[in-house]
Amino acid sequence: MLASGRGSNLQALIAARDAGTLPVDLVAVGSDKDDAGALQLAKKAGIPTFSLDPKAFARRKDFDFELFRRLTATGAQALVLAGFMRIIDGAALAPWVGRMINIHPSLLPKYRGLHTHRRALDAGDTEHGASVHYVTAELDGGPVIAQARIDMVPGDDESALAQRLLGFEHQLLPAVLALMADGRIDFIAPNRVALDGKLLDAPLQLRNGTLVD
Repeated sequence: MLASGRGSNLQALIAARDAGTLPVDLVAVGSDKDDAGALQLAKKAGIPTFSLDPKAFARRKDFDFELFRRLTATGAQALVLAGFMRIIDGAALAPWVGRMINIHPSLLPKYRGLHTHRRALDAGDTEHGASVHYVTAELDGGPVIAQARIDMVPGDDESALAQRLLGFEHQLLPAVLALMADGRIDFIAPNRVALDGKLLDAPLQLRNGTLVD
């Protein structure tokens, strides 16, 4: 897993693993910030960690290739991005396409990039949500696997909306990773997802903690 922030989605994965609902071995957590909360959570859970300082590299892609070299060395079979706040060089991530997912706080393809809650509010949307998608070289552009949706409520502001959505993110990400661990989902190039060998016409939806099509 890669994270730049406090690591609440990592905590959700650890909790799901410990509860027996997520059949994975969390082998490493990496970050571009040595003080990221995610690293502290990982250490408390006994998960190996590492951090790399982007400023120590002359070029962005040099950082990215070293990052993925370290990830490969862990023996990881899949990679989760959760609040990793960097755009990754396409050549560096290419070997991981189909094994790498990201959670993004919007109903993709709406609001790629930053400030998604503010943009949804400014647009007057009646619905917001989070998406888990396969990572490709296109920013937040890989095929969407699953989404969680919430209604906007009167008085919502950016902070309240983000906090309310977070609980659904913590259900969505472990549910998708469990499908991935069980070999039930596949990346179908260039931009499709298959569940149990059947192409999905639309992302799976989180309903009462369960993914449905």
